Amino acid sequence: MLAKHKFLKLFRYHHSQKNPNIKPLRHLICNPFCTATESSELPSWIKSSDTKNPDEDFVIPSLASWVESYKLHDPRLAINISSEKTDTDIDRLSKILKNRYPSPDEVVQALDGSCLSASTGLVEQILRRFSNDLVPALGVFTWAKTQTGYRHTPEIYNSMVDILGKGKRFDLMWDLVREMDDLNDGYVTLATMGKIMRRLARGGKYDEAVEAFRGLDKFGVTRDAMAMNLLMDALAKEKSVEHAYEVFCEFKDCTPLNTGTFNILIHGWCKARKLEDAERTMDEMKKHGFVPDVVSYTSFIELYCREKDFRKIDEIFQEMQEKGCKPNAVTYTIAMHALGKAKQINEALEVYAKMKSDGCLPDAKFYSSLIFILGKAGRTKDANEIFEDMKKQGVIPDVLTYTTMISFACEHSREEDALKLLQKMEEDSCKPNLKTYAPLLKMCCKKRRMKVLNFLLIHMFRNDVSIDAGTYALLVRGLCMSGKLELACSFFEEMVSKGMVPMNTTYEILIGQLNKKSMGEAKEQIEKLMSQVKPQESV
Repeated sequence: MLAKHKFLKLFRYHHSQKNPNIKPLRHLICNPFCTATESSELPSWIKSSDTKNPDEDFVIPSLASWVESYKLHDPRLAINISSEKTDTDIDRLSKILKNRYPSPDEVVQALDGSCLSASTGLVEQILRRFSNDLVPALGVFTWAKTQTGYRHTPEIYNSMVDILGKGKRFDLMWDLVREMDDLNDGYVTLATMGKIMRRLARGGKYDEAVEAFRGLDKFGVTRDAMAMNLLMDALAKEKSVEHAYEVFCEFKDCTPLNTGTFNILIHGWCKARKLEDAERTMDEMKKHGFVPDVVSYTSFIELYCREKDFRKIDEIFQEMQEKGCKPNAVTYTIAMHALGKAKQINEALEVYAKMKSDGCLPDAKFYSSLIFILGKAGRTKDANEIFEDMKKQGVIPDVLTYTTMISFACEHSREEDALKLLQKMEEDSCKPNLKTYAPLLKMCCKKRRMKVLNFLLIHMFRNDVSIDAGTYALLVRGLCMSGKLELACSFFEEMVSKGMVPMNTTYEILIGQLNKKSMGEAKEQIEKLMSQVKPQESV
């Protein structure tokens, strides 16, 4: 098993290679171990002459008590959690991690002096909360291993494997898998290897994903149909159905096949708009004795929806009826959504009517799509009525439904409605995700609602929603457009300090705005940061 310090030494080397000389914003966080008073002033290089706008502290009166309950701070410290003493371990641990330690071993040192105890629940939540922030996640993971009476579960190891893969630290990911294997306790499973194959495929390392599959037996994992399907699905979904087909050809004679194997290929070819290959795969499916099912036909419907060939869609529905293959909610949702996007609203609603007449019950995703279509068509009242009617029909709105409703409210600058929907999610125990927060953050930047923006960032943190590169880019751009260049620079620097690479367009917008405001020192600092990050495609 890899020793703690050996593993961290490997991490330090790779982290320093990727981000040389990058120091995170110390002014953003107050050190809980320091008794000296720290200034909340921004560094001089990101100060501008902006005057405070009254809108910045405005909160809609009906939501004020809810917003205030999150114990807000100066908007310049927007990503802080409460500085008051808290009673829960998760809050105490999160406060320590917000110090933005430059390496995992420094996180370990800080936690060693914290009097905190590791528990499975605590580590699981931290890994969710910092899933896009490798240094604190790895630091907590390593620290917990050293705690007396504690042992990581296989699920926690799998979460850390996934975080390393997401951060494209594939060498460290494999080191951790070997450590799991050394435990000799069945820790490496298909769930572990599935995460590895998916992350490799997502990183464009298709051949390495296939090699991981070939080497499953080294970790005691069976190379069966489920494992092969998992690999093929990862490849097909990450824009390499060709690699998925190569895997099929190589292993079809030594691995049992099933309907799912062929459906993965059919869907992959259809997604790549390669109709002939999809049809050939369906023929091969039949030759192997498998009958095309609703998933097979739905893949073709999805292809024709992208092509807006509604005549062919009707033909597929007719063929399904002749074959005795009933469309499901997914089939109807795809067809209705395509018609709606093509602004054929009446035809889209006819799909809804046909679905009901066929006895197929709508699910939350179907309702979300219907709400989206009506909202885009300007039929806001109808969209709201559908949303209210869902529960009466026994369908509980899910995160996609709420996100769709929030997006439309933000699009139409209905600030109160948007925030009340987020509040309703909280009451219904429906967890928001990054897509839920994105339109809200964008709206706050546009309206210069800094107090509400701060609230949203804290709300995200407490819901264990980790900010990713896309969200940082949204914040930097939105704050630039609203003239809040101090915060834009802060978020840009924090993004880089986490090892994320800003897109050139984000960087150019920030530099352009700094030029306009004659903030030369800030511009130089941002240029220096950008020159230090490793060029790669943004996540």
